[in-house]
Amino acid sequence: MAETKRLLLLRHAKSSWDDPALADHDRPLAARGRKAANLIGAHRRRERMRVSLVLCSSAQRARETLDLVGASGEIQIEHELYSASADQLLERLRHVPDEIDAVMLIGHNPAIQDLAVGLAGGASPLAVRKFPTGALATLCLTGPWRTLGAGHAELDAFVTPRELG
Repeated sequence: MAETKRLLLLRHAKSSWDDPALADHDRPLAARGRKAANLIGAHRRRERMRVSLVLCSSAQRARETLDLVGASGEIQIEHELYSASADQLLERLRHVPDEIDAVMLIGHNPAIQDLAVGLAGGASPLAVRKFPTGALATLCLTGPWRTLGAGHAELDAFVTPRELG
């Protein structure tokens, strides 16, 4: 039987719009976003969610979310994840080495939500729920990353900062 792998899909926490001169890529977290990321980080530690590899968008708000959520393992900040579609995120995940058993992907909507819904299948509760900033979906899958596709994962948990705070 194939080993179970875990995929944690995290939408960056709430960003600040205080400085309209900043490029979208450079917007930091708002105070509410920092609080939310800390709540998700505490939840991750409480639930002992171990991560072998973190793939994080290069956007400032995504990198700040990563810093506050915390994660062990290898961290890769990738500019391509900033504007990636769900299909592009899926293609990136298909290149994860098979020895990696737990990946956290930190990105943006609508791609993160679309990817989660697609992987979990249309009957997933994610298909009818909002995926707010700072929300974390945990999916389980079997088989190599290269075969990951629509309906190939099962939603194990979905938590929002509001539910934790």
